[in-house]
Amino acid sequence: MKLQVAIDLLTTEAALELAGKVAEHVDIIELGTPLIKAEGLSVITAVKNAHPEKIVFADLKTMDAGELEADIAFKAGADLVTVLGSADDSTIAGAVKAAKAHNKGVVVDLIGIEDKVTRAKEVRALGAKFVEMHAGLDEQAKPGFDLNGLLKAGAEARVPFSVAGGVKLATIGDVQKAGADVAVAGGAIYGAEDPAQAAKELRAAIV
Repeated sequence: MKLQVAIDLLTTEAALELAGKVAEHVDIIELGTPLIKAEGLSVITAVKNAHPEKIVFADLKTMDAGELEADIAFKAGADLVTVLGSADDSTIAGAVKAAKAHNKGVVVDLIGIEDKVTRAKEVRALGAKFVEMHAGLDEQAKPGFDLNGLLKAGAEARVPFSVAGGVKLATIGDVQKAGADVAVAGGAIYGAEDPAQAAKELRAAIV
C-alpha cells in the first residue's frame, strides 16, 4: 500500500517546506484543492521540480471540462488529477483521454456520493486509475464520524481505491486490511508537531 500526503496548506513556500520534510517517507505528494486555488498551477510545477521522483497528485476536483482541466494540470507536471464522481461520465472520459495522451492518470473522488460501490465500478470502467473513498473535512467534523463506511465501500467495490478522511496511525492498519491501494494522510502529517516523524511512523505501520 502506498502512502500519500495531502498538503492542504495555502502557499507554495509552505507546501515545498512540508514536502521536503516528508518526501522520503511517502510515495505520493498531493496538492490540495485550497492550495491549488490559492497558488495556481505553478505550485504543481514547483513541487514536481523539487521532487521529480515522486508521484504528484493535483486535487483539482474537476466537475466540468474534464479534458481541458486535466490537460493543463498534466502539462504543469501533475502525474494524477482528480475528477469528482458526481461529474457527468463525459467529463470523466474527457479527463481520461487527456491522461492517456500524457501517459498519466485520473483518480475519481467519490466525496458526496451516496452509493460509492456502484459509482466506483462505473468510473473504473470509464478508465479511472483508481477511485478515492473520501470523506471531506466538513463530514469528518460531524459527530460520530468514522472510517468504517469508507473501508466497507472500498472492500466491496473490488476496484483499486484510496482512502482519505481521518487516516492516522490508529487507523492506517484498518485501511490496509480493507485492501486499499493508497492511504491518504493529511492532518495526521501536516498537523503534527514533527511532520517527518509522523510520516515515518505511518510508513512503518504499513506492512
